[in-house]
Amino acid sequence: MTDKPLDVLAIGNAIVDVITDADDAFLAAQGLDKGSMRLIDQGEAVRLYGEMGPGRESSGGSAGNTVAGIAALGLKAGFIGQVADDELGRIYAHDLRATGVQFTTPARSDVGASARCLILVTPDAQRTMNTFLGAAQRLPATAISAAEVSSAKILYLEGYLWDPEEPRAAMEAAIDAARAAGTKVAFTLSDSFCISRHRDGFLKLIDDGRIDILFANEDEILALSVESDFEAAVAAVAPKVSVLAVTRSEKGAIAVAGAERAEVAAEPIERLVDTTGAGDLFAAGFLAGQARGLSLETSLKLGAIAAAEVIQHYGARPEADLRMLAGNLLS
Repeated sequence: MTDKPLDVLAIGNAIVDVITDADDAFLAAQGLDKGSMRLIDQGEAVRLYGEMGPGRESSGGSAGNTVAGIAALGLKAGFIGQVADDELGRIYAHDLRATGVQFTTPARSDVGASARCLILVTPDAQRTMNTFLGAAQRLPATAISAAEVSSAKILYLEGYLWDPEEPRAAMEAAIDAARAAGTKVAFTLSDSFCISRHRDGFLKLIDDGRIDILFANEDEILALSVESDFEAAVAAVAPKVSVLAVTRSEKGAIAVAGAERAEVAAEPIERLVDTTGAGDLFAAGFLAGQARGLSLETSLKLGAIAAAEVIQHYGARPEADLRMLAGNLLS
């Protein structure tokens, strides 16, 4: 795979994040469950935005955050995602390209408004996400270039995008192209909400051998396996994929590849500010390590470093120099 120009090519929701502070009383008044993610329509997006306090806008989306992290680590990354031909779509494209990520998906004028996620951060650093998918759920299979997929060492897919039929077909086409080209396929379960809706579809991908690297957090691996014990859940899922990586918040993360298992502790931080993007940046570090052919332990360490950086400030994109934080781990 050393002759492939891209280390990671990701497919995901192209979403602009709007992040604002909120307290528990505001969440209660809006009928929101703290720490949850819900899908909303354009009308609710406009209404809630009007009720929110001053916000900070930044390009986001799970897989988009991951490739931005990969680029920040000095690797070559690309992204496929749909935006509309509107102001937020142009903001998204500019911000992502400014990180060094290859993004060539044309904007469309026939898909409504670009996606946005209204993120309410409470003083305990929990984030409550309200997502209007808009144009992001209109990614067509025609946006997938077999040549672009084959140019990457790893294809990374986010479970959030599995819900709408059109982008699901695009992702399946990309998986076909990856398997034909010897490109590894990585998949993140994204959220227990996604598993509740698409568990059978996710399991079919895994059971059919179409996923090489699977990402989950502790709740997600339990939901996927329908086990109540963490170790039992890992034992049930790990044999079905080449690599399983599971994050456990303050308890660190583990990875399993066949008979090999590695664990790392969470990186120490000065202050927890906003957990938005923690899993996305963990995936960035881990995939960077895997793309470079590094060990499970080193890949986990890189993931922990990247995740620790992003939770110490608002927003889901790195602000510190991740290459400096990684030190000689990527050399």
